[in-house]
Amino acid sequence: MATRGASSPAEATTSASGDQRMPARYTFHHLPQKSFPALENKEIRDRLLKWSMDGRITAQAFSFDQNFKGYKQDDFLMAFFNHPDVNRNLKLLSASGQWTTLDTNVRKVEAKNILCTQVSMSFFDRLYSKGVVRENGNIVKCFDEYHDDILIADELRKVLLLEESDHYNLYSNVDREEFLFCLFKHLCLGGSLCQYEDHLGPYLETTKALYKDLVSVQKDPETKEINIISTVFKVCAYDTHGLCYPSSNSHEQNFAYLIVNPLKRHIYVLYHSFGAGFFCN
Repeated sequence: MATRGASSPAEATTSASGDQRMPARYTFHHLPQKSFPALENKEIRDRLLKWSMDGRITAQAFSFDQNFKGYKQDDFLMAFFNHPDVNRNLKLLSASGQWTTLDTNVRKVEAKNILCTQVSMSFFDRLYSKGVVRENGNIVKCFDEYHDDILIADELRKVLLLEESDHYNLYSNVDREEFLFCLFKHLCLGGSLCQYEDHLGPYLETTKALYKDLVSVQKDPETKEINIISTVFKVCAYDTHGLCYPSSNSHEQNFAYLIVNPLKRHIYVLYHSFGAGFFCN
C-alpha cells in the first residue's frame, strides 16, 4: 500500500516495522464465540455467493488487555500481528484457496486510518441522481469494460472505480475514505465471478447489516446524538518474504480491516481475498 502525504485525517497512513518478534506489550485473546450475524444470515450468504464472496470473506474477534492509545498505534498493531494467539488464529486464504492462519513473523505493518463517522444510510441517497440509479432503485447499465480484472457493466461501478466517470464527483475523496463507503464499494465489486445486482437494495441492506456488526456507537448523554467510538485501520502485513497479509498479491478486493472498540477492548477483523469458487469457512 503506497504511503501518501497526510493532508487530512482520511489520508493518514502509518507504518510500523521491527527486525524481530516484539516482546508482548499487549495480551490478545482470540474470541471464537463472537458471532457476526450479517455473515451468518441466509439471505446475505446467498448474496455473497452470487457476488463470488461467500467462503472468501470472514470476520473474527480478539480482545486486548490495555487501553488503546492512538498515538501508539504502530506498537499496538505490531504487537497484535505477532502475538501468539493472533498469529495462530488469524485466518487468511492461501494461494490454493484453502483457509489457513497467519503463522509467520511479521516484520512490518502498514496501516491506513479509515474515517468512521457516518451513522446513516442517507449517505447513499445521492446515487439516485444524475443517471446512476433510477428512482425505483434500478442501476443504470453501460457498455462493458474492465478495471483491474473487475467488470464494469453499469454506472454504479463507474462511480466507484473510474475517476473519468461523469458522476465520480458525487463522492469526494474524503467521502471515499469513510468505512461505510469502503464496505459498500467492496460488496458492489465482489469477487472474480461476481453476478452483479440490477437493483441497489441488496447492496445497501448488506452494507448496513455488516456495518452494524462491526462498528460500535455511543449516545451522547447531553446532545442524545449517536457517535461512533470505533477506530478503523486498513492493514497490510509483511514478513521476511514480503507482503503476507491479507494476501501476497495486491488487489482492490484483497482487504483486511481492523476495527478497534476502545471501551470493550475488542478488535474485529474483516477479511476478504479476491477470487472465485465456493469454500467453507
